Amino acid sequence: MAGVTLTRGRKLAIAAASLATAATVVVPYAGSQAAAEPVRPGSIVAKTPTQHGKITSLMQHMSLEQKVGQLFVIEVYGRDANNVSDSAKQNNQRLYGVDTPAQAIAKYQPGGVIYFTTRGPDNIGDPAQVATLSNGLQDAALEHRPKIPLNIAVDQEGGALVARFGPASGATQMPGQMALGANGSTEDAARSAEVIGSELDAVGVTQDYAPVADVNLNPNNPVIGIRSPGADSAAVSDIVGAEVGGFDDGGISSIAKHFPGHGDTGTDSHYGLPEVTHTREELEAIDLPPFKAAIDAGIDAIMTAHVTVPAIDPSGEPATMSEPILTGLLREEMGFDGLIVTDALDMQGASETYPPDVAPVEAFLAGADQLLIPPEMDTAYAAVLDAVEDRTISRKRLDQSVYRILEHKLDNGIFRDPYVNAAAAPAVFDNPQHKADAQTITDRTTTLVKNDDDLLPLAPGAKDVLVAGWGVGTTAGIAAGFQERGATTQVLESGTTPTDAKIDAAVAAAEGKDLVVVPTNNAWQINATTGEPTPAAVAQTKLVKALLATETPVVVTAMRNPYDVTSFPEAATVLDTYGYTSHQLESLVRVLYGEVNPSGKLPVEIPDLYPLGHGLSY
Repeated sequence: MAGVTLTRGRKLAIAAASLATAATVVVPYAGSQAAAEPVRPGSIVAKTPTQHGKITSLMQHMSLEQKVGQLFVIEVYGRDANNVSDSAKQNNQRLYGVDTPAQAIAKYQPGGVIYFTTRGPDNIGDPAQVATLSNGLQDAALEHRPKIPLNIAVDQEGGALVARFGPASGATQMPGQMALGANGSTEDAARSAEVIGSELDAVGVTQDYAPVADVNLNPNNPVIGIRSPGADSAAVSDIVGAEVGGFDDGGISSIAKHFPGHGDTGTDSHYGLPEVTHTREELEAIDLPPFKAAIDAGIDAIMTAHVTVPAIDPSGEPATMSEPILTGLLREEMGFDGLIVTDALDMQGASETYPPDVAPVEAFLAGADQLLIPPEMDTAYAAVLDAVEDRTISRKRLDQSVYRILEHKLDNGIFRDPYVNAAAAPAVFDNPQHKADAQTITDRTTTLVKNDDDLLPLAPGAKDVLVAGWGVGTTAGIAAGFQERGATTQVLESGTTPTDAKIDAAVAAAEGKDLVVVPTNNAWQINATTGEPTPAAVAQTKLVKALLATETPVVVTAMRNPYDVTSFPEAATVLDTYGYTSHQLESLVRVLYGEVNPSGKLPVEIPDLYPLGHGLSY
C-alpha cells in the first residue's frame, strides 16, 4: 500500500464495506488470516526531521502546565463526554471537582484517558456509544492550543478476566494469554491481537494495555495466573512478540506489562507490595526475555510493576519508583526508548507506601513518562508541577517525556486523524470472521489432562447430564452445549464456596444421571498468609470429591488456573480451559464429544503431577 494513506475513518469505512462479503462467506481459520479483513497500513512511521520539527514546535507553544498535564492518564466517569448520569457527576466531582469527562479534560489537559467498566467509571456500552465518547473526549482535548489529541487506552487482554469490553459490548471474546500459551501458535496469538486491536480502533481506543508479558512460575500467584501465557520464558517471548505485531496490524499501539516481571509473586499488587526474589541471572533467563522480545518487535510502551526486585534495586523501592530498574535496566541496558507507563498509582502496591504527592514525583524521577490514575489528581498534578518549578525535576527531564508522548501520538496517527466513524463501529464488532476466528483459535487451546477411564470422547445420543459447580454463566453455557447435542440437563450452580447443603443437593441429583460435569474455579488456591487452602478451594474440593464418590461418571474441568487437579488427583477425567468465555465453553463441549480433538498442552507445570507440555489427544 505504498503511497496510500488511510485515515482511521477511511479504514473503518473499508472494514464496514468488507462485511458485505464476510456476511455471506466466513472463511474457516487455519492459521494467519490476513485476507479476512481489509489490509491496514502499519501504525509506526519513520522518524523524520519534519516530525522532529513538529514535536519541537508543539513543545515551544506548550505552557509548563500543559506539559505536566501530558504526563497523566486519568479515568473519567460516564458514557458521554458532556452528558452523564447523576452518579457519574458525583464521581467526577469527587475526583476532579467537575461534572463531566469533557470538563476533566479541559481542567488538566492530560495526555490520556483510560476506559473502565467494572471498576466504576462505566464508560463502555455498545460500540457506537464508545466511539461517540471517544470523539467527544478528543473534541475536548483539541479545544485548546496547541491542539494535542488524547491517547485513549483500555485493558483488553483477552480471556475472561481482564476484558473491559465484555460480551455485553459485542466485542469478540478472544481466549486470553494462558489459553494461547496452551495453543502455542504465534500465528493464532497474532490474529487474536489483531482482532482485539481492530475492534478497539473502531471505537477510538488508540492503545491497549496488553499483552501481559509476565512468566507465571508461581502456581499461587493471586493476580497473574491465566493472564500470563505460561511458565516457559521462551514460549512466552514468542507469544508476546507475535501479539505486538498483531496489535499493530489491528491499528493500535500496545503495552507490554508488568516490567520487570510479576509472574513469580505471591501477593497481589492491587492490595500489597510483592517481592520478586529472583537473582539477576534468573531475571535475565526468565523474566526479562519476553520484554526484550516485545522491544525487538517494536512495542510502543512498557508498563511498570509495583513489585520490589532486590537483585536490581536492593533499596526496596518498587519498580515503578526505582531508577535502577526503569532507567538503569529498561532504558540503558535493554535500550528501550518508548513510553514507560506506570501501573495504576491508586493500587496499594504504590499508594500504601507513597503518599499521593510523593508517588507521581518518585515514579517520574525513576524514569516513567506517564502516570496512570493517581488517587488524588489535584495533589499529584500540583506535586509534579511544584517539583519542576523547584527543579527537583529538571526541565530537560520533563521535556524528554513530553517529547516521547507527542512522538508516540504522531507515530500512531492520532494527530492526523483523532476521530472515528461511530456509525461504522458496530459493523467491525459484528464482523462474523472475528467470531469464527475466535472459535477456531479457542478450539486449539483446551487441554485434556486426564482420561484414565477412557470416558472421552462421549458417544453421541441422548444423555441425562448434571452440570454442578462454579459459575452461573459457566454452568448454564456448558448445559446449553449439551442440550444442543440432544442431552437433557440439570444445572446446580454452587458458587465459589459451595455450602454443605449445595454439595448434598448435587450428590442427590447425580443419582441416575449418565454424566456429571463439574466446573471449578481455583479449587487449588493457598492463602499466602496462612499457607492453608482458601475456604473456596476447600469447599470446591469437597464438592468434587463428593461427586467422585457417586456411581456416576464425572468430568472435572478447571475453568481458570490449571492447577485444580492437585486438589483431587483421584479424578479420572480432567480438562483445563484457562477461561470461561462463550467460545471456551463451546470448545469444552466440542472436545467432550470428540468434535474437536484436544490439542492444548499445559503451558505451566502442575507440581508433582504433570510437566509443562503435558496434554492428551484422542
